[in-house]
Amino acid sequence: MRKLATLIGVILLYAACKNGGTQATLPIYGNRDTKTITKDGKQVVDTIYQTIPAFRFVNQYGDSITQNSLKGDIYVADFFFTTCPSICPIMHRNMLKVYSEFKNVSDFKIISHSIDPKHDSVPILKKYADGLGISGNSWWLLQGKKDDTYNLSASYLVRRPEESAKELFIHDGYFVLIDKQKRIRGSYDGTDEKDVARMIGDIKTLRAETNPQIAQ
Repeated sequence: MRKLATLIGVILLYAACKNGGTQATLPIYGNRDTKTITKDGKQVVDTIYQTIPAFRFVNQYGDSITQNSLKGDIYVADFFFTTCPSICPIMHRNMLKVYSEFKNVSDFKIISHSIDPKHDSVPILKKYADGLGISGNSWWLLQGKKDDTYNLSASYLVRRPEESAKELFIHDGYFVLIDKQKRIRGSYDGTDEKDVARMIGDIKTLRAETNPQIAQ
């Protein structure tokens, strides 16, 4: 049943993100549950949304990065490896536009998870970051145990492979937008310039959702 719910969530996420555009309030995606709570002396039903779980990785500076490092932040996540000859260069060329747009915004981050930690050591990630021309702490390139990255990918509703095809896992080029409550708010084709431009608009929408004074 949980696998079916996840599949439905993925389908709804894909359809809505492809057919929709920048809007006043972004949808919340993923599995969800309900529980009854007491509010103002009354019993009401509250929705519990899927969130990104706890994690611990290391960034290109050798710093430990956990879910707490992103507390109070909106962020975009993707999965890559530095020796990728195909879609990763396109993805990160497009991600540079996101970086340029928001690098001075205090409540926004980009996190890129390496799926090849054996090769992508901290020095290799730093060299890759330097090659992209990124600095500071608005875009982190992360590496850690491969199984931890595999397991985390499922929480982003990103495709996972059979055991025999692990090297192909989550290498589908998507950027996933996460809100300050660690909920999934959008998914975008990182190889498509128009979809990335739409994501930039959605990031602005999401920031305004939590702070109406932010000008879009």
